[in-house]
Amino acid sequence: MTDPQPPVAEPEYPEYKDRTFRSSGGIAGGVLLLALGGWLGIDAMIRGEGRTPWLALAGLLLAVPLVVAFTVRPAVYANDDRLRIRNPFRTITLPWASVSGLRSGYSNEVFTQSGTKYQLWAIPVSLRGRKKASRRKAQGVAAGDPTPATVRRPGEPENLRAAGDQIMDDLRDLSESRADAKSAQGEPAVRWGYEILAPVVAGAVLLAVVLAVA
Repeated sequence: MTDPQPPVAEPEYPEYKDRTFRSSGGIAGGVLLLALGGWLGIDAMIRGEGRTPWLALAGLLLAVPLVVAFTVRPAVYANDDRLRIRNPFRTITLPWASVSGLRSGYSNEVFTQSGTKYQLWAIPVSLRGRKKASRRKAQGVAAGDPTPATVRRPGEPENLRAAGDQIMDDLRDLSESRADAKSAQGEPAVRWGYEILAPVVAGAVLLAVVLAVA
């Protein structure tokens, strides 16, 4: 008779899948800039004469990481335990218990219990979207519609609230509902994006050297 197998230990806290938020417009613009800059820079490196290839190389080392940092890199990840913000040069991890609030103005921001503010680069503010939602609401009120934001015309989305504002509302709800959860406790953690900073510094140094010896 074989001995029964011991039960497999369950993890203390379940793993939650991240919800990811990124700016599609920023990514599209970044890819376009990278393609254009790469084409011009590589052409200058191949066809250029004198110090031109070195200037092109230094320019690419300096510009490409900056374009990536401000367009492709930004992202916000949220799950039931924490909010992770990947900004151009830093990645900030905030357990929900450490978040005191989220604010939407001319930019979207999150505040910690200690008062530190971090901007959410990946969730842009759309003033045009806000104006559109305000006009629909005003039209609905004038027509006697008590819930104009939930009424959809043919071809329009169900929720006419600006996308960035709706995301911030969802994050506020998640923060408030999970702040007391045992698995959402902890202190903020900040990590610098050295994978971005290192090539930027190298490009700046190379550019300075090329210009100095010319």
